Amino acid sequence: MATIQDIADKLGVSKGTVSKAINNAPDISETLRKTVLDTAVEMGYTRLRRQKNDAKRFCILIENMEYEEPHQFGYDFVIGFRQMAEPAGYVVNVVPVTAKLQKKTPYDVFMLQNDYAGAFVLGFSLNDPWMEDFKTSHTPTVLYDNYIPANPFIASIGIDNNEGMALAVSHLKKLGHRKIGYLSSALGAYIMQVRHKAFFHALKQNGLKADPDYAGASYYVTQCIEKHLPRLLNMGMTAIICSHDQIANAAMVQCQQLGYRVPGDISIIGFDDLPLCAYTSPPLTTIRQDRIELGKCGFYAIDSIMNKVSIGTIYLHAQLIERNSTGPAPHSPAEDESSGFSR
Repeated sequence: MATIQDIADKLGVSKGTVSKAINNAPDISETLRKTVLDTAVEMGYTRLRRQKNDAKRFCILIENMEYEEPHQFGYDFVIGFRQMAEPAGYVVNVVPVTAKLQKKTPYDVFMLQNDYAGAFVLGFSLNDPWMEDFKTSHTPTVLYDNYIPANPFIASIGIDNNEGMALAVSHLKKLGHRKIGYLSSALGAYIMQVRHKAFFHALKQNGLKADPDYAGASYYVTQCIEKHLPRLLNMGMTAIICSHDQIANAAMVQCQQLGYRVPGDISIIGFDDLPLCAYTSPPLTTIRQDRIELGKCGFYAIDSIMNKVSIGTIYLHAQLIERNSTGPAPHSPAEDESSGFSR
């Protein structure tokens, strides 16, 4: 492990100058500070050696995800991670980040500057600058619903999305549905790509037609509903699976405004099981991912990396939550095997 003296020797400056740069002292130029920090990262320097008697700090880096209130998607991740990290003696800071910050400061430099031993990363898209930094980072880092190959310092966690999509398609097939569509957010996020691919794989597994036209994706929920939902309905879809619950709820509302009965004429399934799902009209059938458990899993993975256990990817099981937004396909004698009623 590199030391402050090693960095000083390489740059030809004093040990005190390196220390000032790392500790953000005001009496040092930004140019020199950046040079010292970049060199420290390159040499694998970490503050953990000199602060071994102090509480180590983790950060939860969040982008494009609300987390401050219990009904928000990111809230349970934070709770789960803290439930594991804080009793183990770690300080946990939640840090909202932007693309501007990522462009300004390399990831490992940011972590060194702020004295973070590791990070749990939520909500990043594929084009975020730090996604490129993660490929060569030496900071223990765990990504939720993202994936970086071949770096032993980076782990990934999530639910088994292939399992989740298979549960959704199988449920609809048992209800007699043969034409199933898919609505999604834009495919610029890794997890949206995974779920899109999993949908078509699940159709093929169940012997159903897997036409690319059966799916539609847009960046905004309203755009997705306005552009793709009428098209899928006109194609004769009797069921629609959505990449997340907000799209599913919007699809239900729009279908009802167009005169379709949910689930009499069209069945709809969401993904994630947000708190709102139990209170939509009708209550939404969805695929649950236990976000508190995923938060705990994030700590487990980062703690493993710090203890020289090179975690790759950890998947938790998905769970189908059946509510009232799915029912037998219209004009079908299909019997719902799970509830024992027929149409």
